[in-house]
Amino acid sequence: MKKGLFGSVMTSVLAASMLAGCSSGAAASTTAAAASVDSKSATEYDNCTIRFDWWGGDTRHTATQAAVDAFMKKYPGINVEVNFGAWTDWETARALEYQSGTGSDLTQINYSWITDYDADGSTFLDLNTESNVIDLTQYDSALLKTCNDTKNQLAGVPVAVTGRTFYWNKTTFDKAGIKTPTTIDELLAAGNTFKEKLGDDYYPLTLGEYDRALFMSFYLQAQTGEPIIDESGKLTVTQDQLKDGMDFIQKLEDNHVIPSLATLAGDGNVTTNENPKFIDGHYAGVFEWDSAPAKYIKNLAEGQELVVGSELKGLGDKATGVSSKVSMLFAITKTSEHPHEAAMLLNYLVNDSEGVSILGSERGIPASKAAYETLNSAGKIDKTVAAAHQAVLDADPMSFSPIFDNAKLKGTSAAYITIFDAVSYGKQSTDEGAKALYQAFMDVCKN
Repeated sequence: MKKGLFGSVMTSVLAASMLAGCSSGAAASTTAAAASVDSKSATEYDNCTIRFDWWGGDTRHTATQAAVDAFMKKYPGINVEVNFGAWTDWETARALEYQSGTGSDLTQINYSWITDYDADGSTFLDLNTESNVIDLTQYDSALLKTCNDTKNQLAGVPVAVTGRTFYWNKTTFDKAGIKTPTTIDELLAAGNTFKEKLGDDYYPLTLGEYDRALFMSFYLQAQTGEPIIDESGKLTVTQDQLKDGMDFIQKLEDNHVIPSLATLAGDGNVTTNENPKFIDGHYAGVFEWDSAPAKYIKNLAEGQELVVGSELKGLGDKATGVSSKVSMLFAITKTSEHPHEAAMLLNYLVNDSEGVSILGSERGIPASKAAYETLNSAGKIDKTVAAAHQAVLDADPMSFSPIFDNAKLKGTSAAYITIFDAVSYGKQSTDEGAKALYQAFMDVCKN
């Protein structure tokens, strides 16, 4: 199997880094024509207020606010108003702002938002026009190309490239008398061991609806040796193969590996890292991005130890099944009245040694060569994030299509939630679920 683009990009970034309402300020404001570069230098700016929004956990909020404060101290006259919160309902709120033209000047976006909200190139600014401010030379050109919109405009700057791996509560596994799993057979066996030795309310792993969809894609990709949605946007699996994938997920539930979605709903409307059953070790595993362990480790009860796992061997004989993607990007809205100043903040966060040092690896291993070198030299790359990132790299990940995260599939009350809920609750068979999921994929894919 050929290594996917993102796997190659991650490797090359690491290797290259190891080697290597305004009042007039300093200059009058200029409006850049389409495809022309902002004429102001990176040190010139107007006194103004810009807005910046992002989602994440508490540790990300704290680090990002500190970086914003440092930016305002470095560039007095630029005031930054921030808006941040947890992921729940975040996309819905931002989508409404993008559609109404009221979005923040600088905004953290998901990779799929380029196709979901900027399909015609009218939502996000072409960041090539701010290349005097944003040092785009710090990024792999192939990676930047994947962040273009349909008009070949650079819609966002990738903060990091990420993939999913497993994190295990070693304390709970030790309590059950078994090692953390490295194969799918070991994971399946762990379900019964947990039930027999620890009780019905202990599970080796917990998976929400999107987690189930993504783990199912890993399983199918390991079977076929190609991404579930290829680089041309075409679905590569049949309805029968999707049924096999849904049977696989249901097998995890039937074997007490994961709690049912009804059980998770009974835990309350909380994210996994805030779920008391995760905090105290009853849910002993999560399937999460390599950039996200901090929020889980921070919330664990005293005496609980979370360790990084690896891809589970035995999913299929064609590939590991693992895929990787641009984790998130920073974009500037086209409605921004101060794109130059927003670009200054963007560059400060992704390339400036001061801003990068404050943020650390809160958003993963940085894609910017300069940022990676800054953090690596200072020993500021979180060891757990680095280990998780390496686990993804070691799995030779495939490219991930942003279509997989299309709002019609991933959004609130969208296909993944409604279909996986229906199957888990026993309202649909896996046959019926596969038929519905196949149709949902075909509605957004380019077959």
